[in-house]
Amino acid sequence: MTEKTQHLTSLLNNDSKGIMNIYNLVFPRVRKFILQNKGQQQDAEDIFQKALLQITVRYRKERFEIKSSFEAYLFTSCKNLWRRELKISKSRVTNSEIIELVPAERNLALSILEQKRWELFTEKLNLISDNCKKILTLFFNNTSYEDIVKTMGYNSETVARQRVFKCKAKLSEVIKKDKRYNSLKKL
Repeated sequence: MTEKTQHLTSLLNNDSKGIMNIYNLVFPRVRKFILQNKGQQQDAEDIFQKALLQITVRYRKERFEIKSSFEAYLFTSCKNLWRRELKISKSRVTNSEIIELVPAERNLALSILEQKRWELFTEKLNLISDNCKKILTLFFNNTSYEDIVKTMGYNSETVARQRVFKCKAKLSEVIKKDKRYNSLKKL
């Protein structure tokens, strides 16, 4: 049994020893990330639990394959959930009169949908050229165009912007050709 399968089995069977092992492996990184991004210890614990629940529910429903390590997958799930939480809390603050309470089931469904979108995105990012992958990775990590010019050896920021635009178009084209795209763009 692979480590991924072992962790998933622990979650499915509610095996406290296996879950504690997952907790010890991944939670410290999740806590650090959340504390560095406007969160508290309680936020980290809540997000970690939500991610474990999300993975368990999704795996019960559809036996999906984790292409990275289980730890990386869980950490990415936690990051995505925390970013979503920050986005929701920001809109609550800026739109104080418009507060929509999202039921837990809908929230879980949206989290699973976001995770599937992220998986499709990363899968397709790996299919485009290495040059485009490098440019988009820099761009998506908020690297300035000035730094992209230096890193990639371009002549100007205009060239860098054109390359980013072309690579984003190529990535978008590859994603839209996938049969899962239409079902994942809804909601």
